Amino acid sequence: MFESDALFELQQSPADDVSFADLARLPLAGLMAPDWADALHSVEAQLRKVLSFLAAEEAAGHQVLPAPSNVLRAFRQPLKDVKVLIVGQDPYPTPGHAVGLSFSVEPHVRPIPRSLVNIYKELESDLGIPPRVHGDLSAWSEQGVLLLNRVLTVRAGAAGSHRGKGWEEITTAAVTALAARKAPDGSRAPLVAVLWGKEAESVRPLLAGAPAVASAHPSPLSASRGFFGSRPFSRVNKLLREQGAPDVTWELPPSP
Repeated sequence: MFESDALFELQQSPADDVSFADLARLPLAGLMAPDWADALHSVEAQLRKVLSFLAAEEAAGHQVLPAPSNVLRAFRQPLKDVKVLIVGQDPYPTPGHAVGLSFSVEPHVRPIPRSLVNIYKELESDLGIPPRVHGDLSAWSEQGVLLLNRVLTVRAGAAGSHRGKGWEEITTAAVTALAARKAPDGSRAPLVAVLWGKEAESVRPLLAGAPAVASAHPSPLSASRGFFGSRPFSRVNKLLREQGAPDVTWELPPSP
């Protein structure tokens, strides 16, 4: 079934028949980019425990989001290439929305989630980039923006349902590894964290002093309390330049 034993090489497809039980049997290097597999070796047992929990959820008839082949999608992007971390909470609980990248949705989803609508509003206010009709943020990911939820799965229709099931230990290890990277000259590798809301703010102690851009969450319930006007995109690029790294091109393709 998996000729290369590498999930991150699989093409995304609605017909994908990978199960969580399949994931639990794969070697760590078959679940993510090789340098992420090395970085997360210390929490491999915890990851397998979570995947077994998800297999049990699936066996009990519960729909788990995102699809198994996308659960670890954020880690397909090599660790060495990451320069920006955007921390989310947990996946969208609406079937067809979650894609394994925080805040991003499938290209065909209409209307796009309200938090993402607010992100686009702030992007236009900050950099003059018009909002897109789609919510596919993979073009950011391809530039070294790690779109990482704190919790990587959710039961369909039940926001927050997989919190406290073990994902937090894994994403803690991921952020810690990200902040610990060194450039060839021994200096800190360029990194800027974007922390929207209290859940994202909880990773600040893991950043080992890496700069962070923080504000309220873009949710409709909190965006007016500090997210709007925070200018995160221009601030991130300024902080990247100060570390000798190139800007992120935040403008997304008009169509995915």
